[in-house]
Amino acid sequence: MLKNYTSSVSAERSISFIESKLAHHGAKSILKEYDANKQVSGVSFIIPVNGTDLPFKLPARIAECEKILLGQLSSRSRPETKKKISEQAARTAWKIQADWIEAQMAMVELAQVEITEVFLPYLFNFQTQKTAFQTFKEKGFKNLLPAGAKNE
Repeated sequence: MLKNYTSSVSAERSISFIESKLAHHGAKSILKEYDANKQVSGVSFIIPVNGTDLPFKLPARIAECEKILLGQLSSRSRPETKKKISEQAARTAWKIQADWIEAQMAMVELAQVEITEVFLPYLFNFQTQKTAFQTFKEKGFKNLLPAGAKNE
């Protein structure tokens, strides 16, 4: 069962919660990014680490969430139910992000992980306009393997 698929918490409230958690943990700049549908599609932020400002870009893939929610509908679902899925997808995607941030920040507070460990995949390179994960994925994760190892 998909987590938060019936969430009534607005996307805006979840995003505000995320911003609050990030600010509490040292983010010095937080920016919301919007898609063509005027929905928040990502949150970018800067966290200083050892005197260096590190930029991160955290996405919410609402369209993908919507596809999954639509796929779970019965073929007999009413048309108005299908229309509401887009709004539900935004609520669900951002609520899951908010829950994830809350859990990760608890791990940081308990010294189980460092904040850079949590957000490393989302480290953003302004020159390439890609996150660390996107760069690794593009290269087939080869630069993560030990020297001489084969990626099969």
